[in-house]
Amino acid sequence: MRLALLLVGLSLVAGLAWQLGWRLPQAWNPWAALDVRQPPNLLTPYKLARLRDDPELCREVLGTSALRLKPQADSAAGTDCPLRNVWRIEGGQARLSSSFLASCPLAVAYALFERHGLQPAAQRVFGQPVAQVDHLGSYACRNIYNRQQGRLSQHATADALDISGFRLQDGQRIALARDWQGAGRKAEFLRLVRDAACDSFSTVLGPDYNTAHRDHFHLETGLWQVCR
Repeated sequence: MRLALLLVGLSLVAGLAWQLGWRLPQAWNPWAALDVRQPPNLLTPYKLARLRDDPELCREVLGTSALRLKPQADSAAGTDCPLRNVWRIEGGQARLSSSFLASCPLAVAYALFERHGLQPAAQRVFGQPVAQVDHLGSYACRNIYNRQQGRLSQHATADALDISGFRLQDGQRIALARDWQGAGRKAEFLRLVRDAACDSFSTVLGPDYNTAHRDHFHLETGLWQVCR
């Protein structure tokens, strides 16, 4: 009875607020399209998931990003690792060591990460932007850890990207394999980047996770929520 009264009361309050013209801010409206210019929040995972099967919404959202990209054709029927609604990412605020394939959720998550995580971290620690992101690739039709048996990796659906390092505007190079274990500004920067990536990606795995990730950050937009 109390729950019913509470629900009725909340409905009345919501109705009154609507009549008075109050609206949820777009960033906190679950039905509004994600805007890459706004920082990630608790609704970001839900809004990223909405993009997977909605190419039109994907285009709208990517239009709010700084990414340079090209749409890719869907895979042919019967392909071992079919791809749908994928894009070739050619760069963003920073150039890339090479272009990479990305599902729509991965492309948008990368744009969020670069704008709200990576570049602010570089400015905070070094007072300059990241000029290039070095990566080890995204799409690969394989199982996790390249095992013969087991579930497919998120790389098999272009939902994961492995980043190995960065180059700053002044030419400094930062590599996870060399700089993660240090105690200087480069190590500080890499930890800030790892923590910030967890705001945009569902899974972030780095050198602290296991030896397989000793030289890169594994960033993905899958179902698992892990920040290591």
